[in-house]
Amino acid sequence: MRILFPYIAQPHQTLHSLPIAMEIASRHPEAEVHLACTTQSHLDYVRSLAAYYPESKVQFSLLHLPQFLRRQTERYGQTAFFRLASLFFNKNYFSSFQGIVVPERTSLYLRKLGVNKPRLIWTRHGAGDRAIGFARDVKKFDYVLMAGHKIEERLLAQGAIRPGYYHTGVYAKFDMVHRMRHRTLRLFNNNRPTVLYNPHFNTRLSSWPKMGLNVLAHFANQDRYNLIFAPHYRLFDNKKAEALQLERAFGHYPHMLIDTGSARSIDMTYTSTADMYLGDVSSQVAEFLVKPRACMFLNAHNVDWEGDENYRFWSLGPVLNTIDSLGEDIEQAFSSHNAFVNLQKDYIRDTFDLVGDEPTAPVGADAIVDFLRMAS
Repeated sequence: MRILFPYIAQPHQTLHSLPIAMEIASRHPEAEVHLACTTQSHLDYVRSLAAYYPESKVQFSLLHLPQFLRRQTERYGQTAFFRLASLFFNKNYFSSFQGIVVPERTSLYLRKLGVNKPRLIWTRHGAGDRAIGFARDVKKFDYVLMAGHKIEERLLAQGAIRPGYYHTGVYAKFDMVHRMRHRTLRLFNNNRPTVLYNPHFNTRLSSWPKMGLNVLAHFANQDRYNLIFAPHYRLFDNKKAEALQLERAFGHYPHMLIDTGSARSIDMTYTSTADMYLGDVSSQVAEFLVKPRACMFLNAHNVDWEGDENYRFWSLGPVLNTIDSLGEDIEQAFSSHNAFVNLQKDYIRDTFDLVGDEPTAPVGADAIVDFLRMAS
């Protein structure tokens, strides 16, 4: 049984499937597990993560690309064009596997390229409420892994999945984070409460274009809180000059940490250590709330969100339409947190089918292997 875990998109998706690959390799020695990446830098990152599973034997590959495209990909990142190019130039390689396991949906394009034999399995990435996670093309996957009942119910309701062809209770990123964490990191040399500002990259939904710089300026000019600015990985993807400019403007403040796209911005370093989450529509709020804490959300586009299932997480803390009184609003969010604790706990129970600290990647690994055996 040959199973491929390709990584053709940005690195933030990697932790959602790689632990499953490593568990298949260790639990099912009859399976030949391959990890393949579009860029050398991504492959190096995958190797560094795989080292946390020394018991697992996998094969690593750099996907084929013409040299001029490889140079462009390393320079500009894994844009939609380069993701599609990765699929096109490697379609024979993809065809040689029984199963292809992906955290993104771009790989569905393989079917249009005539790659029909391998079963396509989706692990998802993130556990948020936004409609993008429930797109109509989900039904094109042969098998789906998901975190919990909230996602299961929505996908069943829209006919995107059917019994026997999915499995719940899998959020493999938590497994990787647990292996990586040896101790709690101290990010600031003070005892102030720390706020994590985590705006999304989609300009139609994000608070960054309209409010972001003012949020950073507010924290720069106060002495009550620390701020971690760690936006969605894609916000500054291919915007290195803008990212450097921000780091120069705000990175010298000892109570501010500016991270526009390092590995720590995607491995729960910040969601694990912050005292408050300040954001808009990123699914990282679900990871943050595994341990209930204060949240506040920025409604920069005056969305009529109440009762909209795509914004359910905005019921877990105060929602601001302006940041005219941000300092007072942050204080209020901390002081009113008790009113949201039970809502947050209910949300996490609906979002993740967790049994204590038990790893879930083994569940996903066994489910995939069982499905591929059945489908062969």
